[in-house]
Amino acid sequence: MRKLVRILAYVTIVLMVVIVALLSYVKFALPSAEPAPDLVIEPTPARLERGKYLATSVTVCIDCHSKRDWKQFSGPLVMGTIGQGGERFDQSMGLPGVFISRNITPHGIGRYSDGELFRAITTGVTKEGRAMFPLMPFAYYGRMDPEDIYSIIAYLRTLEPIANEVPPSVPDFPMNFIINTLPQKAAPTKKPEPSELLAYGAYMTNAAGCAECHTQANKGFIIPELIYGGGREFPFASGGIVRSSNITPDRETGIGNWTEEQFVSRFKAYADTSYRSPEIHADEFNSFMPWTMYAQMSTEDLAAIYQYLMTMKPIQNKVEKYKAPAAGGGH
Repeated sequence: MRKLVRILAYVTIVLMVVIVALLSYVKFALPSAEPAPDLVIEPTPARLERGKYLATSVTVCIDCHSKRDWKQFSGPLVMGTIGQGGERFDQSMGLPGVFISRNITPHGIGRYSDGELFRAITTGVTKEGRAMFPLMPFAYYGRMDPEDIYSIIAYLRTLEPIANEVPPSVPDFPMNFIINTLPQKAAPTKKPEPSELLAYGAYMTNAAGCAECHTQANKGFIIPELIYGGGREFPFASGGIVRSSNITPDRETGIGNWTEEQFVSRFKAYADTSYRSPEIHADEFNSFMPWTMYAQMSTEDLAAIYQYLMTMKPIQNKVEKYKAPAAGGGH
């Protein structure tokens, strides 16, 4: 009996050593990032124009990295906060921790070389070699044409510097270990010509990150078999919950009955950036979708996205768009 106890004790000790060693490796040896590329990006007029278009209308980097006015429909940007970061995304949104958007004005990214910024955007590894949570969708950006990423970087360098010190993100356990396994090598592609309609639509849909908001998620990670099926929940401070739409071509619960013109018009209805909606009270329906930003996409790009989405697998999922807060709710 004593021999058995000793054996079990030895096995337990060995297992504990292995577990500690494994956790130490994941925590301190990962991510095993490649060196940042040696890049100097020339801010040509063409790059600045393209970068502004992408960052404000397609990839909408400016959305998560600026304050939004939730007293207005779809939370338009608060001028004077463009790129300053500091927006909080936490457990109330189903995320495994507290994640704070970074300051992407020159005050925040000025210490990054072009190569370090390119690596961060496309692989999820910071200047210091730390892993980023994929709330910043580096996997999508890593599949973009490097020239488009160069353009975004060139544009971000032109933002008005804002001195806004942002606290670090804090992932919960065990995500504080798992996060180090998430960065991945970029898999860049060449941007197709618009004449290659479906390929171009796929490229723009990836760049816009449509799947991230229009797919249900578990602990911040989308469920692949439900892609574009909608229903991801976004809570408001009032206690209300808005859910993303089903954008698969299902005819009953998705956009299968929409024409291309209807799809494009849905966006272009918000193209007038001077429009101010009536004030929306905290307990009323609002939308997390940054309509006024995506509305600035070209008709050609929106049409290509529509054509690509119509090739997706239809998912029957009737989405209850909004759940009002309970009386006296809020948090």
